[in-house]
Amino acid sequence: MTRRRDIDDLTRNWAFKPGSVTARLVQARDEREVLQMRIDLGVLQMETTGRPDGQTPGGMETYLDYLIFRAFHEGEHFELTDEHCSEVDREFLQYYHRRICWLALRRFDEALADADHTLMLMDFVAAHATDSDWITSHEQYRPFVVFQRTQAVSLSCLDKEGPEASIEEIDDGIRHLRVACTVWNRDEDEDDRAAELEDMIAQLVELKEWVREHYRLGRTLDERLAEAVQREQYELAARLRDEIARRRAGEPRTNKNPRTREPRTREPRNRSL
Repeated sequence: MTRRRDIDDLTRNWAFKPGSVTARLVQARDEREVLQMRIDLGVLQMETTGRPDGQTPGGMETYLDYLIFRAFHEGEHFELTDEHCSEVDREFLQYYHRRICWLALRRFDEALADADHTLMLMDFVAAHATDSDWITSHEQYRPFVVFQRTQAVSLSCLDKEGPEASIEEIDDGIRHLRVACTVWNRDEDEDDRAAELEDMIAQLVELKEWVREHYRLGRTLDERLAEAVQREQYELAARLRDEIARRRAGEPRTNKNPRTREPRTREPRNRSL
């Protein structure tokens, strides 16, 4: 009799939930930890480090690393071939799946690392591809990746650097999100895309207010600096700039507070990759 190879037990005991990301970390037979995501027709399994499918393209950790290596050695003669583009698409999708799983599991450092990888992949594509439509097929998701990166880095900052750093990351993320959308909105779907942008910004503002409320935090140094400049209080502004510089140079912050309860992290409008 053929050895059983179906996944009935796995899917039967782990229900798919439409509209939400269902993920878990499990131990494989060789005792390594793997990440699983429940999808409508089964389960995706991913590695937790390196490339999600565990492959090492050209002996490199990721396909992006391989492309950077090729571009460095080939110099001005380097061109993205159809095969390169196909593999970029694969890696782009793999990192998307793992990133949303990390966010669902509140593993914010891992989600941040995967978001940064995706943004670097986009930057490489934009710099080396010649097909503008193919570049756009990736760039249209840049605001979405920036949005999720901002969620990840701001929530990671709560434990490591405190609520003020978290709010600063959110404000910085909103600025980057608006910049990313200056190109994103230039098409026939401009109104819909603008609505998606405002939805993402609204969620980040909601997260910022959650941090401010639950950590009883007043105005941040950046906010006080902006107000001082607006009021032409230049001596105060100079002192605030010095304090900001000291903090960003690595001095410990003094406003860390224990976490109370977790905020919500939601997806923006239904936008599939």
